[in-house]
Amino acid sequence: MAAGALAGLLAACGGGGYGAGNGPAAPSSPPAPAATQVTADLSDFHIALSQKTFTAGAYSFTVKNTGHHDHALEVEGPGGEQRSKTLAPGESGKFDITLKDGTYELYCPVDGHKDLGMKTEITVGGAVNGY
Repeated sequence: MAAGALAGLLAACGGGGYGAGNGPAAPSSPPAPAATQVTADLSDFHIALSQKTFTAGAYSFTVKNTGHHDHALEVEGPGGEQRSKTLAPGESGKFDITLKDGTYELYCPVDGHKDLGMKTEITVGGAVNGY
């Protein structure tokens, strides 16, 4: 009788095979897509972006002041606006923004630099929306 009980106990513990003690794996949610990295070089009264085309989504801007004056970068459009800190010559900064379809203005908000030509526009996606 003891042998029968031992055999029944071993069978109940499942000595291997499908679902042996682990059970089915719990479903996991997919990871969030990584932000697209963009570099913006700010020289004296010019903005150079590392890419020319944009699709809606998350972006991480690295802003580098390669000029001789303080500069910053502001992005303004249908997805809102975001701005870097003011950067001294040689400094870098970073900010994240989610871009939606439409037209965005990128400019330096420091001391009238925008009026001196330190601005550019990008179009995100296919639609062009005013703001």
